Amino acid sequence: MKSFEIKTKIYFGENALDRLADLPYKKVLIITDPFVVESGMIKMITYRLDGSGIQSEIFKDVVPDPPVEKVVLGVKKLMEYKPEAIIAVGGGSAIDSAKAMKEFAIKIGDLQEMPLIAIPTTSGTGSEVTSFSVITDAETHTKYPLVSDSLVPVEAILDAELVKSVPPAITADTGMDVLTHALEAYVSTNNNEFSNALAEKAIEIVGAFLLRAYYDGSDMHARQKMHVASCLAGLAFNSASLGLNHGMAHQLGANFHIPHGRANAILLPHIMQFNSDINKNSRSRKEYLPSVHKYLHAAQILGLTNFNEITTIRATVSWIQFMMKEMDVPFSISQTGKVTEEEYMARISDMADAALADACTATNPRVPSKADVMQIYRDIW
Repeated sequence: MKSFEIKTKIYFGENALDRLADLPYKKVLIITDPFVVESGMIKMITYRLDGSGIQSEIFKDVVPDPPVEKVVLGVKKLMEYKPEAIIAVGGGSAIDSAKAMKEFAIKIGDLQEMPLIAIPTTSGTGSEVTSFSVITDAETHTKYPLVSDSLVPVEAILDAELVKSVPPAITADTGMDVLTHALEAYVSTNNNEFSNALAEKAIEIVGAFLLRAYYDGSDMHARQKMHVASCLAGLAFNSASLGLNHGMAHQLGANFHIPHGRANAILLPHIMQFNSDINKNSRSRKEYLPSVHKYLHAAQILGLTNFNEITTIRATVSWIQFMMKEMDVPFSISQTGKVTEEEYMARISDMADAALADACTATNPRVPSKADVMQIYRDIW
């Protein structure tokens, strides 16, 4: 038996932030990152709260790849301030941090349940509607995915005004993250009719609007569409989970601080080819792997249907690489400039072990061996 539910009430469209003026709380803690505060973006949140007489304080000590020690600081702040609700404002790191802080504060601080309201400032992670939070142990270079229904925000506010100033490079990285979320949920062994419908729509929107948002950040129609696509893909993988792409990308982020969406993009063409297993040695098979048929349908959504299964899969991989090239996304780890070849190669074995143990990998449509994962890591260098 399977089940599907959406626990988050989603506010979207023009003036979605006005929802803040109607919140039924008197005291909230805003969890965000320094950029949101220093850029003045936070004022779009606070002036609405102030206007409704809602008391607020800001915790801004959030950094990318949220480390355990930062989560601890946030837990202390929650225990001291004791808000009625939490508002997370930022990208995936801010929302993931808020989820973990809330979870631990309630468990160890004997606090009452605090509703979490998520307001994403990037169109990528989908964290505003998921039960996932990823926390990093900086000393061991290990990412720990937390998974619990209690992590799901009660509300998400999707307002494109918060993403119109996102620079092109981040628009590209986060947009490719959306595509990866949708494709991985689509071919996951745990996919279902509901997650498939959400993933298909996300794929369609990315195909139509990602480049528009990248070329012109002031194109608010494209921005809003990508903001919605990110949320749809988040709902899809919250139901179906993800796959090897994320299992491997988590290690690249933890070890070398490669932005998550960029790591996903670099891996995506290779993972798609691995999951399809269409090559000269497999053409004699009478049946392709089930994931091939899902990829073919995704290609149809993107308008990439070709002569046959093999050419269609290759056309889709080529389209992904075209998108990366058009948006100046690196094709390889070496192009990121984050790590030397010697250091990278030395960590491949440990990264492969961690990727195989990652919770996301469990629902990959093709079961990888350690040798498979190590080879993909070598291939993307």
